[in-house]
Amino acid sequence: MEIMIAYKDSYLPIDPDFMDVILAVQKSSKSGKVHFFNPLDKVDEAAGHIVELVKSDKGQFIHLSEGGKVRLDKIITLFGRPGPAYEKYDSYANACLACEDLGQFY
Repeated sequence: MEIMIAYKDSYLPIDPDFMDVILAVQKSSKSGKVHFFNPLDKVDEAAGHIVELVKSDKGQFIHLSEGGKVRLDKIITLFGRPGPAYEKYDSYANACLACEDLGQFY
């Protein structure tokens, strides 16, 4: 039995254009990497080809051939293409670390 940590936040609908990207990648059957925010809000990755797209009461997910399951609104990149969570990820890189002590000076 697979144990999956549940996301604490609600699923946010994704842009229909990104859904088209997902479907095109699935149709191509190519393998690649998906970078995403996991349920602990940490950057994670999964690999493989998209086996199926699943809709549930907890949101929409892609299932990858190597066992990864990723919620669509948490995708940072899908096979190198920016996803719905890319802006959130990018904002971390653009944060001014010199402006606030977040523990980085220890």
